[in-house]
Amino acid sequence: MAYRFHLLDELTEHFRRLPGIGNKSAQRLAFYLLNMPEEEATAFADAIRRAKQNVRSCRICQNLTEGEICAICGDSGRNKEIICVVENPSDVLAIEKTGEFKGLYHVLHGAISPMDNIGPGDIRIKELLARVSDGSVRELIIATNPTVEGDATAIYLSKLLKPLGLKTTRLAFGLPMGGDLEYADELTLAKALENRRDL
Repeated sequence: MAYRFHLLDELTEHFRRLPGIGNKSAQRLAFYLLNMPEEEATAFADAIRRAKQNVRSCRICQNLTEGEICAICGDSGRNKEIICVVENPSDVLAIEKTGEFKGLYHVLHGAISPMDNIGPGDIRIKELLARVSDGSVRELIIATNPTVEGDATAIYLSKLLKPLGLKTTRLAFGLPMGGDLEYADELTLAKALENRRDL
């Protein structure tokens, strides 16, 4: 019978639950953490605790923020007539790096995926509809990932929004099918924004 360390196994399991982390990586991270100086490990744990307690969804766009509204929604220089709809907060960061988009965002926190029991009611579509209901938004750019789930979400949103007379466009993907926006380079994303197409 293999010798086991209960606390090390527990720590490894927590790392293994993170996206993109396999068993070996999780074990390496656990050992790395245990070899950290005490004050560094405590600071790391404290940073996680503080972030968990203080980071919340922006009440307007659903992006992550430490205040009531995020810095982008609070920026008076942004074009409030255009909203770019993305799946995750990391997609906002990816698009912001291009420096091309000057509108606002709406973060869905996921995509429609019947295989994973995620329906329209499980992501932030209701909040998006509330934002566009007053007629102040001129265009919605749907920038969901070029995956089956991202496409299904884009089509669903398009059908929902067309009756409102809202211009709805989709990024012109020079992005690989099945890829994630956060891993795309700035030039590819900038071109995709520039060449977006009607839905």
